[in-house]
Amino acid sequence: MLDTLTFLLEKLFLLAHIKLSSLLPPLGVECAEPPPTSKCCDREDSPPQPASASHRFQRGDLLEVPRTLFTHFGIYLGDDRVAHLIPDILPALNADSRQIEEMVTNTRLLVGVIAKRASVRVDSVEDFAYGAGILLNAMDHSVRKSPLAGEEVALRAERLVGTVAYSLLWNNCEHFVTYCRYGTAQSLQTDKFCEWLKLLIRDQRNAMLTALLGLLSMAYMGISVSTALPAFLIPFTLWMAS
Repeated sequence: MLDTLTFLLEKLFLLAHIKLSSLLPPLGVECAEPPPTSKCCDREDSPPQPASASHRFQRGDLLEVPRTLFTHFGIYLGDDRVAHLIPDILPALNADSRQIEEMVTNTRLLVGVIAKRASVRVDSVEDFAYGAGILLNAMDHSVRKSPLAGEEVALRAERLVGTVAYSLLWNNCEHFVTYCRYGTAQSLQTDKFCEWLKLLIRDQRNAMLTALLGLLSMAYMGISVSTALPAFLIPFTLWMAS
């Protein structure tokens, strides 16, 4: 049951699009004294750097780019190389290293998300950026912990290169870079999504809407255990959680 719930949450996380979290009220509304380091707006202070500006990056820097639906993260290793965790199904299907080393396509990525397979791989800055601008160490303004020394950050990333398990909620590219740079794996994107989901659950109107949909499903499909049980349990759970 827990595995099923986790699976559904991960798929909701994928479909909801992380940037829906921008619809949330500022965290300062709920926290009387927000920590001074939680300045998400500071990400706009430094303009994105083009991939061609890799000569400005230092070993151990945290690179951040918008890619597909999510923000993607990596650790700069020097010499125009970036280590990053990315969903990829190909290593599980093919042992040909030359094909695996090719740039991960969207199809490989999406199937990797569903199959929960990923790898920490090293790509050029240009391939990592995928045409987007690069934010440099922007997360330093949002994470409470101070970054580790650059060499230690890069060594941590290099030690993790290879195939890894993947979870959209619990082990994604942001967990990888925060572990390497700050010593603790966390995902601000996941935290924001969970906050959005909590607000969604707390809204009692969702319980009423779910109950109405349950009644309509019973009217259309007939009353049976498979229709009546979800029609009762899901609205009841949402109501008690609200």
